[in-house]
Amino acid sequence: MDMRNSAMDSPPSRTRRRLLGRLAAGSFAASQAATAADLLKPLEIAPSSRVPGAPVLDHPYGVPSPYEADVVRRSARAWPVPGAASSMTPLADLHGTITPNGLTYERHHGGVPDIHPDRHRLAIHGFVRTPKLFTMDDLLRLPSESRIHFLECSGNTGSEWNGPSGLPVQLTHGLLSCCEWTGVRLSTLLDEVGGLAKPIDAANGWLLAEGADAAVMTRSLPLERILERALVVYAQNGERLRPENGYPLRLIVPGFEGNTNVKWLRRLKVVDAPLQTREETSKYTSLLANGTARQFAFEMDAKSVITRPSPGHRLTAHGYYPITGLAWSGRGTIRKVEVSTDGGANWRLARLDGVIHDRALTRFRADWQWDGGAAAILSRATDSSGYVQPTRAELVAARGLNSQYHYNAIQQWRVETSGEVRNA
Repeated sequence: MDMRNSAMDSPPSRTRRRLLGRLAAGSFAASQAATAADLLKPLEIAPSSRVPGAPVLDHPYGVPSPYEADVVRRSARAWPVPGAASSMTPLADLHGTITPNGLTYERHHGGVPDIHPDRHRLAIHGFVRTPKLFTMDDLLRLPSESRIHFLECSGNTGSEWNGPSGLPVQLTHGLLSCCEWTGVRLSTLLDEVGGLAKPIDAANGWLLAEGADAAVMTRSLPLERILERALVVYAQNGERLRPENGYPLRLIVPGFEGNTNVKWLRRLKVVDAPLQTREETSKYTSLLANGTARQFAFEMDAKSVITRPSPGHRLTAHGYYPITGLAWSGRGTIRKVEVSTDGGANWRLARLDGVIHDRALTRFRADWQWDGGAAAILSRATDSSGYVQPTRAELVAARGLNSQYHYNAIQQWRVETSGEVRNA
């Protein structure tokens, strides 16, 4: 059903120009007049201009400003075992689509191992012609490529299955990051071992990926669906992986749930069937309302969230506010994002920023004039397959309330007359 109103019929750029024109005649005009008056006075010399700054090598590895000390990863709860825990990306405090390495979300099952890169080996074996052990130097000498992809834990936003949790966006959606990954294609590595051995081919083969952490994380992956997309990576955002992100080597399977992107990668085994490991039987399966389990639900479905304004923010004055957020899909690219400020009664198109990458975060923006009344702001993504992000009611009708994983429903934030923004 087409829920769009007449405001959507105008091109977003033209609508935005009209809105900004009206704003300039209103609240913005007063602020601009004040600024012009201030500029008639001599500018005060800034205190920072009166003394020399810090020496260049005070921070040989750059760190954020101390005034950004609150922009850190946080956990939504206390974990009984510190090594089996997660920490979440502060989405509301970030800009653009690339997540800094120090803020990329974490999810560990057995802590972060200390691995010396010179002693690390990657084994490729099973149904291949010539099994081999690769050193890190071997991998660095192979043809490489860099691609931008998101990572999302399948448990992301699980707090919302039973209704609004009251949590801010970092603690609802923060098991999500997007980075540039550099490494070797899986297909290139399989060529290095002579290709697949009979009777296995890409159509009927599976790949067991195993990590070198204390939990020995293992997942079975369908070979045909990942062969040309998957990367074995050693660098993230231009530098070598950090320990919490899999140093010195990890698997990146674009669009697949986070746990399949095995960190501290030590083994890839070509097999003829999924091996039903712990992480694909007792974990990472979803119990449906009829008592059956949803297993091997690899792709993360289309999803979006408004990051500003979001819970924890307060609107301080009536007038113009940009609504901005992130959209992504594990099945391709984002085709469009719609925004509503009246709880979903009416929708209008948001603008999509920059280049739209495959299986990566896309930043969206929509102009909004807050008149001081209560509002309910939502976003809804549609991906290149035509899939439309569902409402919570639609998702619960399809899967029930027993699941922890793959929650991708439309998220609503309420703006109160006080300006406070809440998850409600």
